[in-house]
Amino acid sequence: MKVVVGSLNPTKIEGVRKAFSQFFENVIVEGVKVNSMVSDQPFNNDVIKGAINRAINSFYECDFSVGIEAGLFRLKNTITGYIDFQVAAVYNGKRITIGFGPGFEYPPIVIDEVLKGREVGDVMDEITGIKDLGEKTGAIHFLTKGIISRDELTRIAVTMALIPWINEELYKI
Repeated sequence: MKVVVGSLNPTKIEGVRKAFSQFFENVIVEGVKVNSMVSDQPFNNDVIKGAINRAINSFYECDFSVGIEAGLFRLKNTITGYIDFQVAAVYNGKRITIGFGPGFEYPPIVIDEVLKGREVGDVMDEITGIKDLGEKTGAIHFLTKGIISRDELTRIAVTMALIPWINEELYKI
């Protein structure tokens, strides 16, 4: 089975590999650079649109393509007013399914800077002193003191998006 990921980010590619390998044998995963067609720091529905666009734009000579987009969703009763979710879209050329990873809240200083126009990744690179943190272990790894990595968040989001594909008789897709 060939799966194409709409990203060159190694954590996303590894998370997709782990997710598909849970259910399918002989999985080959490759990443390609595509345009998400949303801002570099998406909010709310644009996060979902970005994942879908990445999945559609990366579908070429494969069984499935996957788009992954992380972004901030406005949510009441939180410290900052925002929760970060990673969204996965799985596409077979005809149908798209969506899954979310666990959500978490960034420190207020991160959200303050993002609302001024900066990207989460740039702010987290400064806070941690780790260049390109999002392509390594991710902010979640830093914030959970090494317990959860970004590829694990990706694995979970993609696994959620795979539910209809591994239960086709229930979803009739």
